[in-house]
Amino acid sequence: MTMSGESKKTRSRVFDMDVDKVTKEAIANGGVLAMLYFDVHAATKELVQELGTGFVNTLIEKEGVVYALGEIDEPVGGEKDKNWSSSVSVKILTVKFSVLASICLANSPFSVEILKPDEIRLPLNEVHELLGTMSAATAEYKRYILTKIAKPDELAQMQENMKKRADMGKRILSKKD
Repeated sequence: MTMSGESKKTRSRVFDMDVDKVTKEAIANGGVLAMLYFDVHAATKELVQELGTGFVNTLIEKEGVVYALGEIDEPVGGEKDKNWSSSVSVKILTVKFSVLASICLANSPFSVEILKPDEIRLPLNEVHELLGTMSAATAEYKRYILTKIAKPDELAQMQENMKKRADMGKRILSKKD
């Protein structure tokens, strides 16, 4: 549906709930309300709008997301280069900070604004969860980059180092038992 300002809005399960009540309850239980800003690029104006809408819908479906409301700005681009782009702003309520952090790690918004609460305090188990998620994402990026640029002998050495690291981890874990 076209809204004023020529933007499109993608709505989530918000219509089925009392938004203020749900938001206050989620925030009181450790939830976070934030605005996330993304950019979308595609060959056509229509494809930009479709990608933006699909992207917002994937956020809505993430575990730990209470609701999300996305607004896609009118795509801009040129006839010459066929490169269209738009910005997408998403107001999102998550059940806890680590869910929001995971979404940011996976989707790389160009800006994030925490709307509520005014202060975030994390229990130690959530800090551990967040650090684990960050470590896994970083390791995956490193692995991807290194496998693309490493020479065969360097790749073999990295695999050998990873095997040694895993063996060391097994020894450490067996000492805990």
